[in-house]
Amino acid sequence: MFKKDDRKQSRVKRHLRVRKKIFGTPEMPRLSVYRSEKNIYAQVIDDVNGLTLVAASSLDKGVDVVGSNKEGAKLVGEVVAKKALEKGINKVVFDRGGYIYHGRVKELAEGAREAGLQF
Repeated sequence: MFKKDDRKQSRVKRHLRVRKKIFGTPEMPRLSVYRSEKNIYAQVIDDVNGLTLVAASSLDKGVDVVGSNKEGAKLVGEVVAKKALEKGINKVVFDRGGYIYHGRVKELAEGAREAGLQF
């Protein structure tokens, strides 16, 4: 039987494997997703300078969602995209954080695309 720690370690391994290939630059930063049980977080990161340019989560005041569900994830994607567009960022590289591109992660990505981010 799989333990919760085994699943977390597997996700971290997948994330590190993907991070070898995905790298955020100032011209095309990385949109990173973290999904916890109760919330979902998104950051736009410039890996060259080591800076978080934009961040949004389901805990923010502008996001009127309780917890993390598909609707909340889509709203977080829209909020992070609007903030990125305000800073002049319109192209990003999507980093799913080792999670399967399904459910909340997929909704966050679609919300960001609908709001105007290109990836």
